Amino acid sequence: MLKFAIPTIDRKLCAHFGHCEEFAIIEVENTEITNSQFVEPPMHEPGVLPRWLHEQGVTHIISGGMGMRAQSLFQQNNIEVCVGSEQKQPEELVLDYLNNKLIVGENLCEH
Repeated sequence: MLKFAIPTIDRKLCAHFGHCEEFAIIEVENTEITNSQFVEPPMHEPGVLPRWLHEQGVTHIISGGMGMRAQSLFQQNNIEVCVGSEQKQPEELVLDYLNNKLIVGENLCEH
């Protein structure tokens, strides 16, 4: 099973990972979305979100932008990170990923 976390504002991808209102948590089995929910994250402090998402069982993150330290923390927890994604609906981004059509570009958060 794959489990995606996508930071959102107004239920669309948030450009800056640490500034989201909610995370869309989307579960996938055999290339099909089996569950989707929006979850409020804990207060944003350095290192909190990587630990929290790891505890949620997340295997992949799709983000607009994310700092290099956060990316490193996720990679240490075997969580794949895709940055520079378009501001789309979370399920659409996951389907793009599954179909090898996810467009990634410049990391919108280079601090």
